[in-house]
Amino acid sequence: MSEHKNSLGQPIGFPMQDWTGCELPSRSEMVGQYCRLEPIDIQLHADDLYQAYGKDQDQSNWTYLPYGPFENKADFVRWLEATSLGDDPLFYTVIDLKTNQAVGVATYLRINPKDGVIEVGHIHFSPLMQQTPISTEAMYLMMRRVFNELGYRRYEWKCDSLNGPSRAAALRLGFQFEGVFRQLTMYKGRNRDTAWFSILDKEWPKLEAAFKSWLDPQNFDENGKQRSNLASFRT
Repeated sequence: MSEHKNSLGQPIGFPMQDWTGCELPSRSEMVGQYCRLEPIDIQLHADDLYQAYGKDQDQSNWTYLPYGPFENKADFVRWLEATSLGDDPLFYTVIDLKTNQAVGVATYLRINPKDGVIEVGHIHFSPLMQQTPISTEAMYLMMRRVFNELGYRRYEWKCDSLNGPSRAAALRLGFQFEGVFRQLTMYKGRNRDTAWFSILDKEWPKLEAAFKSWLDPQNFDENGKQRSNLASFRT
């Protein structure tokens, strides 16, 4: 029950009179210790991305995306040209700082600066970055821009409710599960029930501290294996 009430004694949401809205995300780079996110450049990134996604030999990473896999690079490039060059979704390429190669993509989408709500999506991390610090840092860098630089109030993650790895990733990163919207959409000739997750601005400071501690080089042994998991830094 809300602690705020109107003159009629009805419960209402907390006041937001000073809210002025947010800026749109910029196309500037986001740089960390392990990776760099930069706006997608098809001529610069398509070859690396196509080769990186080719490491997914059974193509299972495409199952829960509404597009792909692609039979050849020409088809992949045509999809990039048709999909990745707009402002919403706003595509970023993940660059491995050790190799300077493009190893994945992620986007901001459903961008609502008026209400301070933004979603992360089109996340497609190749095997070259899966289960490495790069994948976590890429998500951290995108969150840091949303909350620290732009002042958004709500950061969303949505996925097919049957996509177990995506649901687990959302929870690992600190998103809160909110429920399932049944029969929300269709893709690839099948139904999709959509699971919703979010992080609120008031939750971000604790999460940011956990990310910083987890990403510290001292948290990894000489083989790059984590000493403590991300969740342990939130408790």
